[in-house]
Amino acid sequence: MFWVINGRISITQVKSKTYWLQIFAWSLSLLAVLLAFMAWGSSLHWRIDRINSYNLFPFFGLVAFSLMWGHYIVSVVRQYLGIEKNHLHTYIEVTSFVVLVAIFAHPGLLEWQLWRDGFGLPPGNVLQHYVAPSLRVSAVLGMVSLLVFLAYELRRWYSDRSWWKYINYATDIAMLLIFLHGFKLGRTLQAGWLRGVWLFYGATLILALTYIYYIKIAKPTK
Repeated sequence: MFWVINGRISITQVKSKTYWLQIFAWSLSLLAVLLAFMAWGSSLHWRIDRINSYNLFPFFGLVAFSLMWGHYIVSVVRQYLGIEKNHLHTYIEVTSFVVLVAIFAHPGLLEWQLWRDGFGLPPGNVLQHYVAPSLRVSAVLGMVSLLVFLAYELRRWYSDRSWWKYINYATDIAMLLIFLHGFKLGRTLQAGWLRGVWLFYGATLILALTYIYYIKIAKPTK
């Protein structure tokens, strides 16, 4: 009888933790997107009539990184609470879809507009006609990271393969590269309050990765 009561209490506790984790996950991601939108809008002084492909594409880059950063933070909290990943299925699927759209739109809008303006095809149009020579390495980091993130979308078919762990490692490295990419190239990150937020993202991302890899080493999956 005591065991049954204890079991019920445990189930109740898990449900409560899962509920609050879902609230935390959605709230954190919505806040991150809101901050990205506020910073982007402020950079345009909220002049909607000035929106074009050149000043719209940075918004999608901010959204993509912010949501992916949120995934790492939520993952740390989830693992700390001992909650299975499948309890966040809807959150992960919805936000991952938004990220996928954003990582296509971010470079896509820029490259499409450069092509329309007669600067040729990517990646030459970006490297030769859009970024300064001193910033080309940062632009290449973004391109490489994009390929890694697109490769990660193949997880639905290959995540059970033994070599998939290397894609996970590459994705973690790509997150750090995107942080540097945005820090060097992001117009809204060169001054203002979002620069401080971005540094906070970077610091907490490193802490999150440290915790995640500590758990992997300390408690390897069977």
